[in-house]
Amino acid sequence: MYFKQFYLGCLAHASYFIGSEGEAAVVDPQRDVDEYIKEADAHGFKIKYIIETHLHADFVSGHRELAVRTGAEIVFSRTAQATFKHRAVKEGEELKLGKVILRIMETPGHTPESICILVTDTGVSDQPQKILTGDTLFIGDVGRPDLAGGKGYTPLMMAGMMYDTLHEKLLQLADDVEVYPAHGAGSMCGKSMSNERSSTIGEQRKFNYALKPMAKDEFVRMMTADLAEAPTYFPKDAEINRTGAEVLSQLRKPEPFTPDEMRNLIAQTYSLRYIILDVRTAAEFGASHVPGSLNVGLGGQFAIWAGTLIPLPAPIVIVADSESQVDEAQVRLARVGIENVKGYLAGGVDEWQRSGFELATVPQISVDELSTLILEQTSLQILDVRRPPEYASGHVPRALHAPLSTLSQTLGNLPLDPAKPTAVICAGGFRSSAATSILQKNGFANPLSVTGGTTAWINAGHPIEIPNS
Repeated sequence: MYFKQFYLGCLAHASYFIGSEGEAAVVDPQRDVDEYIKEADAHGFKIKYIIETHLHADFVSGHRELAVRTGAEIVFSRTAQATFKHRAVKEGEELKLGKVILRIMETPGHTPESICILVTDTGVSDQPQKILTGDTLFIGDVGRPDLAGGKGYTPLMMAGMMYDTLHEKLLQLADDVEVYPAHGAGSMCGKSMSNERSSTIGEQRKFNYALKPMAKDEFVRMMTADLAEAPTYFPKDAEINRTGAEVLSQLRKPEPFTPDEMRNLIAQTYSLRYIILDVRTAAEFGASHVPGSLNVGLGGQFAIWAGTLIPLPAPIVIVADSESQVDEAQVRLARVGIENVKGYLAGGVDEWQRSGFELATVPQISVDELSTLILEQTSLQILDVRRPPEYASGHVPRALHAPLSTLSQTLGNLPLDPAKPTAVICAGGFRSSAATSILQKNGFANPLSVTGGTTAWINAGHPIEIPNS
């Protein structure tokens, strides 16, 4: 058996290529599918099946394009109600690739149509060696139960299904069966996933909090408590996957905008008609940027945060260091269903400056500088934009909490004075830069981005506060 995991860091997404005797399957493919075709060609495989473990909410799949380009059959659960030609599979059904058998397990819980795939290489053993768990079982976590909204299922109902799936099916597998999920740490499809990209049933039985022995009602309460708000693009992406996305090559190439044309958009930007999206690093953005722009750097989990922070209908103009970055940003936006990139600033920030237009800045401060400011400036405000569990694990003293995912909606209700200096901190500096751009756009005169974030703060030995401790 040939087996390979593809991991897409900006979405914390794992897809899989399985092959045997010239036949292959791709499981949970990303939007851009060239690498699967290259993998098949390089190893002499013909892709026979494209299998989706569920209707993914956090990214747009390339299953239809891959099928068009390879002739492969798309496989979904019988309950997915996909609207294009596909093979609808049920519990116990088997798909064969040479000596490899892929056995379908119906595993509702994350979504009603979720399936897992037991992988058996009969050339090695008649017992399954691997299981591809989609978003049902993660490393250190299980799939959140609240992403089937509007389909007649409540989170309580889905959590109950998840309990049954885990205890009646997955925990019945042998301890040495290897676990390969569709997502890792950083994905919003779970609460607290590990950075590890694979494990075993035995290891998860020992260390996964959601698999500890407990009554069903206790599990349901635990899984439905303190759920982070799902990004607004999630329902859209699930429906795109149900109908099938367009081929990426059909996306319109962004047009180059001159600084004069960009300046005419600035007024519209403040009314949220246009989004000026700066995809450079936090340091580059902080040094100089087009006023009113939103910073989501390509170096981090770009697609997740762009999808979370950008209103779906908004037309987008990209600010980047090069046209290759513009092209990269367009593809990565398309991976989460954002296909409204209208143009880019030709020549970037340098051309904007040469044209004599005003630039904005965001000072970048170290954690030591933050510590000094806390002691010297009583007017300093501190805003922590991490997720609730991160904040609860320990934060900079005096820091208010407002997750980046909902900052635009909650900012007006926070006890912050836009006239006072406001230090923004996250885990490492990526989210804080995005947050400072939101503050600046909302009239904050002196936002400061803390480089290195809370991780650097703790590593430097500075004190932390733990809520309710």
